[in-house]
Order: sequence, then C-alpha cells, then structure tokens
Amino acid sequence: MTFVPVEVGKNTNTVVEENKKEGRRLERNGGQVIVEALQKEGVEVIFGYPGGAVIPLYDVLYDAKEIKHILTRHEQAAAHAADGYARATGKIGVCVATSGPGATNLVTGIATAYMDSIPMVAFTGQVPTSMIGNDAFQEANITGITYSVTKHNYLVKKIDELPYILKEAFYIATTGRKGPVLIDLPKDILTSKTDFSYPEKVKIRSYNPNYKGNLKQIKKSAELIDISEKPVIYAGGGVVSSNASKELIQFAHHTNIPVTTTLMGLGVFPEDDSLSLKMLGMHGTKYANYAISESDLIIAIGARFDDRITGNISEFAPYARIIHIDIDPTAISKNVRVDIPIVGDAKDVISQLISLTRKGKERKNWHKRINDWKKDYPLKYENNGELKPQFIVEKIYELTKGEAIIATEVGQNQMWAAQFYKYIKPRTFISSGGLGTMGYGFPASIGAQIGCPERVVFDIAGDGSFQMNIQELATAVNYKIPVKIAILNNGYLGMVRQWQQLFYHSRYSQVNLGSCPDFVKIAEAYGAVGIRIDKTEEVEPSLKKALATQGPVVMDFRIPPEENVYPMVPAGAALTQMIEGMA
Repeated sequence: MTFVPVEVGKNTNTVVEENKKEGRRLERNGGQVIVEALQKEGVEVIFGYPGGAVIPLYDVLYDAKEIKHILTRHEQAAAHAADGYARATGKIGVCVATSGPGATNLVTGIATAYMDSIPMVAFTGQVPTSMIGNDAFQEANITGITYSVTKHNYLVKKIDELPYILKEAFYIATTGRKGPVLIDLPKDILTSKTDFSYPEKVKIRSYNPNYKGNLKQIKKSAELIDISEKPVIYAGGGVVSSNASKELIQFAHHTNIPVTTTLMGLGVFPEDDSLSLKMLGMHGTKYANYAISESDLIIAIGARFDDRITGNISEFAPYARIIHIDIDPTAISKNVRVDIPIVGDAKDVISQLISLTRKGKERKNWHKRINDWKKDYPLKYENNGELKPQFIVEKIYELTKGEAIIATEVGQNQMWAAQFYKYIKPRTFISSGGLGTMGYGFPASIGAQIGCPERVVFDIAGDGSFQMNIQELATAVNYKIPVKIAILNNGYLGMVRQWQQLFYHSRYSQVNLGSCPDFVKIAEAYGAVGIRIDKTEEVEPSLKKALATQGPVVMDFRIPPEENVYPMVPAGAALTQMIEGMA
C-alpha cells in the first residue's frame, strides 16, 4: 500500500476519507501522531529533556521544524518553563520527559501548575506495555504518582486511542478551571502505527464546564451591589485565566467599587488606578486588609479564599455578605460561607453585572475612609543608607515603567516583588502561589521570555531559590534568552529566618546558607554576564547595564541579612492584626 503524508492545512479526516476511496492508508507511528497533533493544536514551543523511552518521539521532533524544542538542563525546569510560557502568553504549555526519574522530576512542576490552574500538557515516557508492572529499568507509575496533582492523566495502552487522547487532553487542560494533564507513553506505543485521524472535537459526558452564570443569581448580586455602601471587589487568578481584565476595570469604574487582588491576580487591575487597593492578605497592604474587614459586601471573582488571604477564618470580613463568582463549583463555599454563589466564567458574569448594576454610585464616605487608610498606612521601609530590597524592586519598576514581566522565586523576594512593583497589566506577574515552589522563578522566566520575546523579563530571586535551578543558566545562554536575574542576596533562607526571628525567639535553625557561591563567577562560567551590587548608588547604573545587555544577566544584590517583609499577618491572626515592624 502507498504511504500518503498529510497535506499541510488540510483536515486530516478529509484526507483519511480520500485515502479510503483510493484504497490507500494514512499510517503514522505514535511519535508522528503526537507531533502532528501538537501542530494542529497550535503548539509552537515545547520544553523537555530526552531519554531512552522517548527517543522515538525525539526522532520525529528532529524533522519537525514548525515546533521549537527548548532543551532545559533539568526536567523540573522544563515543567516550570512550560508553566511560565502559559502564564505569560495565555497559551497552553507543553513539556516532555523520559520515563522513571525523568517523569518524577516533572512532578513538582506539574503540582505547581495544578495549584495555580495553569493549562499544561506533560508527556512522559514509559517502559513498553509488556513490561509495565515488572519493575523494569526506569519504570515509575507516573499516572499513580500524579493522580492528585493533575486535572486528568492517561496511560496510553493502544495506539489507536492516541489521537483521541491527545485531543481530549488539550481540551481538558484549556477549558473550565484550567490545569495540567499528563499523558504517559509506553515506548512501543511511540513506535506502533495507526491509521491517523485527528478528531475535530471531543465530547466528554462527565465533563461539561459551565460558562454561563445563573441569571437569577446574577440579578440578585446586582441588587445587592446597588444597595451596598462599603463594597470591595476581590479578584484572583481566575480573572487572569478568563482574560477578563478589561471587563473587571469597566465593572469597577461603572460601580465605583475599590479592587483588591490576590497574589495570582496581580496586574489584572492596574495598581496606578485610584480604585486599586493592591494585594490583600498575609503580606498585603494595610488598607486592603482594613477595607475587607470593614466591608459590607465582598464580590469575589476567580479567587478561592485561601488561608494566606483570610487569616483567621472566624474573624474574616465579619460584616460582609459575599458574592462568589468562579468557574469551578467545588471552589465556592469551600473555605468561607457564601451568600450568593455564581458558577460561570468571570468574563461572561462580569459583563452581565455591568449591564444590570447602577452606574456611578458615589459611596463618598467609603472612599474617604479608604483614602485615609492609604494616606496613613502606605507601603514603606526604613531608608537608613543600606541597600534595601524594596528600593531595588522600586527601581526596576521605575526603569521598566511597569511594562516588564516579573517572575519570582518564593519567599521574601516574592513578597517584595509583589508589594513594590506596580502591576498595571495582566500576565506580568508570574509566581508560584498555591504550592510555593522554590526554584520556580528562573525557569518560568525563561518560558515567559520565549513566549514574549519582545518584552523585558526579570526573575526577582532569593539566593536560596536561585540555586535550586541555577543550571538553567546554560539554557538561557545556549538559546540567547535575555532574562535578567535580580538576586536579593541576604545569605539566608529569608522567609523561614523571619518566622524564626518573630515567632521562635531568633533561634535560626538551618537557615544560614553560609558558603553562598560567587554568583558573578558562576554567571561568567556559564557564559552570562554577572554584576555584583553592594551600594544603593550602584543599583540604577547596574540595572541600566543589564537592560542594555542582549543576553542573560545575573545581578547579585547584597542586601541586609535580617531585612523583613512587612506588613505581616501572623498565622492564625485576623487580617486587622498586622505586624508593622517599623517605628
């Protein structure tokens, strides 16, 4: 029989029918099926690390010029890079690893994406189907391992099922509450052949995301909004996921309601807007926490009331009724009691609320109260001549005018970046929120930079976190990825040290990093530019030098070892019980 390749841009099913009429077969092996499926799904970039079980897939990728493969130096970094790419672009992230340790190295990255609802498809190699369960070389039950941290996962057992599984995986990952899907690929599946037909759509009886909110509930919400005197909009990452920033801004100004965001929601409402309260929660602004605590109505959109936001649940927003809008019905009333639940897409529901609510209610007393709080409790730090991390973040904002994409690691660096850079656009703050993954920021910044090559991308890092994926300097240099890494180097695992100082009588147990490496020399060894900054007056010229450099730059900012993040709500305290930390 004659082998006939798929015509570019032609529907595969049409080609199959033509081949049947002519008595020809459209055969593809598993690797070819995957690559053509990636092309049909519009995937342009994948991140991965090859190994024995996925060699057949990489052999096909060798000729796939339409797909750019980024070879990371660790599988965890491949997952984080795919995650950062997805967050920055709004597209799906794709990563690949081999079987056994390759697959298990993806787990932290997959869990990070799962906690923050990031669309991703992860491909893992597996031993041949005949050897599964025999403890073969580099075998791991990756579907079992990732069951609780994926939206769905598959072990492909028959080559004929592969095309539909691929279509289903991309559909599940990118619809409803988005999230990672894993496809485990036995080696014989990659080499087996099938008559290739890629489905145009899928239908899953048990999975039907609801995008349209209940109109009765939306009308009740509109009535409650119109009569409220002290309302607050509380916006989370779901607003980013649904691309509803424009609608949120319109809604806030239409109703004259102030907006506070979660860490994952930063940028969805411009922080230079007079209605912005910036971030709330454990390290949020005092005025956001006071506003939530005194409000009579909270309109929660795409947020899940996690513990870092609510503080002591029993004392959270004691005077407020709550409207909760979320595409995931399991998120509603999970942590706090909700008065009006609305299951639906944020973009659609907000648009309906705009049409149903009264325009321009003044609420003068509420706005005066909030403006007084803003005046009395601004974000601040002690300016005593030392090189302060807050100043560094402010200077990055000043030089990039809020147009940069900021990725962070986890810890104090993450909170300073959240507090002192003004986010004015969505998808400009990229950080591990739910899982709190150290080592996330650098590979995520690489993914973001690849997805947005025209943008300036910073990784604001800690000296502890950066070392967890420091090997990705090789990736950045190899592909000439011009990310700028600003290490806020205090010689400690800073956030753990802060907690030990405040709540454990300064008993600094295993947080002093001691023999921290020379980051400048390490950068140079990899072929990147390294800059060390010890004084405040060196910050601006060093940042300007980094911004003018075409390749990756590592900036080692030597900050005070015991600088803390304030304000801070202690664990178990109410939002109003913030530690200020300054006289």
